[in-house]
Amino acid sequence: MSTVHQPEPLVEVLTALREQVMGVNETVISTVDGLLVASDADAVQPESIAALSAATHSLGRRMAQEAGGGELRDVSTRSAGRHVVIQAIGERALLTVLGDDGLDLAGLQREIHSTVEQLAKILEADAPA
Repeated sequence: MSTVHQPEPLVEVLTALREQVMGVNETVISTVDGLLVASDADAVQPESIAALSAATHSLGRRMAQEAGGGELRDVSTRSAGRHVVIQAIGERALLTVLGDDGLDLAGLQREIHSTVEQLAKILEADAPA
């Protein structure tokens, strides 16, 4: 886990996702501007993942617009031995899921929507009035 002080409820939701879906190794929540909000990560630099996720999501959203595909649902990247899935949490935050080659993609698709809803509620409650 990163040594940065993080909001406990967010980390609990991230940990639950990792425990529920086989192959999820690490998770990061960031702002759409690329700032780290919270993470459940050991092997990656959460701050770097946050910044790269924001850039990747922005490019994916632009590509979806240009391709006429409507609103972007998520951005997925697969490399040798690694999956990265970036999902919007409302308009201001992103959830990035890093998984190994054995990532249960169907399980992730089942769980990610309820996870995003939980995270959105927590983030909304913490937002300044």
